Amino acid sequence: MALTALLRRPTRLDYCIVLLLLLLTAASFSLHRPGAPGERVVAERDGRLVFSAPLAENRRVTLTGPLGETQLAIENGRARILASPCLHKTCMRMGEAMRTGDFIACVPNRLLVRIDGSAGERADYDLLSR
Repeated sequence: MALTALLRRPTRLDYCIVLLLLLLTAASFSLHRPGAPGERVVAERDGRLVFSAPLAENRRVTLTGPLGETQLAIENGRARILASPCLHKTCMRMGEAMRTGDFIACVPNRLLVRIDGSAGERADYDLLSR
């Protein structure tokens, strides 16, 4: 019983630990910075380059994969998938890619659309499915 009474009553040290954790959490948000604006759109299929163009150039491109054709739109410095033959259309719901390191993946159609920065600068990926 003495142990349960001790666990119910917070001490000053408990408050200090909670405050420290809150401050560390807030500091971690301020350290997160989005990538630099991208300069090129690069599309790869099975690790091979199939398309590359400046991000500033508005255009629509058809990319062919094992399932069929995927429509890529580059407009106003942003790239997005307009249409895809894959079942769940996850690549279409990934939204727009515009910063260095952003990517859109259509795994069933084996396509990866990524944004590169100046001089081919690439972001490092934690994990990339093939």
